[in-house]
Amino acid sequence: MASFILWLHGSGDSGPANESIKEHFTDPVFKNTKWGLPTAPSRPITINRGAVMPAWFDVTDVPITSQSVRHEDEVLKAVKDVHSMIDKQIANGISPTNVFVCGFSQGGALAIASILLYPKTLGGGVIFSGSMPLNPSIKEQVSPEATKTPILWLHGTDDKIVLFEAGESGSKFLKELGMNCEFKAYPGFGHSLMDEELEYFSSWLRSRLLSSGGVQQRRGCCSQM
Repeated sequence: MASFILWLHGSGDSGPANESIKEHFTDPVFKNTKWGLPTAPSRPITINRGAVMPAWFDVTDVPITSQSVRHEDEVLKAVKDVHSMIDKQIANGISPTNVFVCGFSQGGALAIASILLYPKTLGGGVIFSGSMPLNPSIKEQVSPEATKTPILWLHGTDDKIVLFEAGESGSKFLKELGMNCEFKAYPGFGHSLMDEELEYFSSWLRSRLLSSGGVQQRRGCCSQM
């Protein structure tokens, strides 16, 4: 059965620049996996003195902490775009439980916002060095179906761009909603994607697909990583 991985890049990056992530998904489980690696619209970024670059929403301060304030209207506009991408794949026959929304930094923040506000349970979300971009009051808009989507949150303890405590705070918020959120700390890692994280990302998605029944495991192979 087909699956879909939507990868949302960080500010200043692009979708095609992240193509190499696919190299970590060589297991047969991913044989029928489709990838979406969109590039954010270009826009002026306040923290960079108005320089224009791809970004899902504006960045007004760095480092990002658990108390950082984002322009919520911009975040919600980006969420609608992500929902349209998800809806298109579901309309093409992919089960919502085989759809995974993932991202790094600002893309991770957008991923978690999109999952929380999506009306269906998805296969999962994976957040790398991300933060919670919405106010806590957003919990009133989170459906019971959305809270059933499992989350993997990975964060380096030496991240100087999105502070580690911002990741911890976001994970805590999800758990308070009753969500299954695995928070994985990487001592000494900064604000970048590391092979060790990507390998765990791949194994986590593999286990989710196998447990959902979205793929058939070959006889004689283990069902867990």
